[in-house]
Amino acid sequence: MTQNKYKWYIGCFFCLLFGIGLLFRSQTYINSFPNFSDNLNELHPQPVALVFGGGVKKDGTLSNALEDRVIKSIELYKAGKVSKLLMTGDNGSRHYDEVTPMKAYAIDAGVPAEDIVLDYAGFRTYDSCYRARDIFGLTDVIAVSQAFHLPRILYICNTLGIYTTGYIADRRKYVAKNTWAIREFLAKFKAWYQVELTKPFPKYLGKKESVF
Repeated sequence: MTQNKYKWYIGCFFCLLFGIGLLFRSQTYINSFPNFSDNLNELHPQPVALVFGGGVKKDGTLSNALEDRVIKSIELYKAGKVSKLLMTGDNGSRHYDEVTPMKAYAIDAGVPAEDIVLDYAGFRTYDSCYRARDIFGLTDVIAVSQAFHLPRILYICNTLGIYTTGYIADRRKYVAKNTWAIREFLAKFKAWYQVELTKPFPKYLGKKESVF
């Protein structure tokens, strides 16, 4: 009985080591997708900017991080690097909507409404990339988000078959930066697990839509 218990502990120990190894391997692999820049001139033009949601305040205005993402997408549009903005985010309830204020902000800054497309079901980064391919039919995009987020975006989108480069949206120091780092560490492992192993469908799919 004691010997069996000893073997059980040994087995658990090696399973733990294997799990830790996978956790850190997912970080290094996803971080090997570095194709992003904060220099507008370094980016090759693409048809669409994929702009990721990032939280709204209680009054419905954009969080600092999300505002910076939208501002950077407007820069891409006005510089002629993209001709359309696909804004993807969480509109999971009547009381929470990221993408509508994103669009309103861009329109106020001079982007024509007809060049902005909304994805209301971008609940997760994985969902946004998957839907960009399967619902909106995209094959080439410039993704817009903060530097901490872009390796995961590029890994998911490129692995799903969307050629993706990134435009860094860091325009200021963020209060939640340390919290983001912890969350992103776990999110990268989840992304690797989903893309390489489970390959789940997004929470919602639906009928195909045209960006153009």
